[in-house]
Amino acid sequence: MNSHAPSDLLSTAGHDIDWQSHLPEFFDPTAPPVGAFDAFAQQVANAAGTPYAMLNWVGSEQFFLGLANPSGGELPVVGRTMPLTHGFCPHVVQRRGSLVLTDVLDFDEFAGNSVVDEIGVRVYGGAPLIDERTNHVWGTVCVVGTEPRNRSEGRPLWTLIDHYRDLFMTEFYRRTSS
Repeated sequence: MNSHAPSDLLSTAGHDIDWQSHLPEFFDPTAPPVGAFDAFAQQVANAAGTPYAMLNWVGSEQFFLGLANPSGGELPVVGRTMPLTHGFCPHVVQRRGSLVLTDVLDFDEFAGNSVVDEIGVRVYGGAPLIDERTNHVWGTVCVVGTEPRNRSEGRPLWTLIDHYRDLFMTEFYRRTSS
């Protein structure tokens, strides 16, 4: 995501992975189709230009239903789970609103988080997955990068992450309606 306008970022959606066709007709959060969600996370990472993206279900810990890790190279690979004390998604869930940090080191509240040192996180964008039928926050769609970005890239990243949150929730509603 190198200083593109929000409309430029969203126009790539037609060229991305068809993750929806890999989802079962009925979605059961306790037995997720991880492969489809990994494809979704990779689509989000590609659109944002980040090495990591997650579809994060937050409960007693964070569980990455969908996970895009960097392929090859020197960046660490993230596992499927993470404690609630790590990362910024628990904050997004608690505040029930999207959060974009173009450089986490600019914010004392976030700069000391374990993922800064363990993974090298410098950029974060996350949007909450709020079920409007129940008002429950299931988790987040998020992207993580290791290189800080110009502040002017914050709004386009916010638009992008909200767009992918909306794409996921549309499928979630369609597949969980009675």
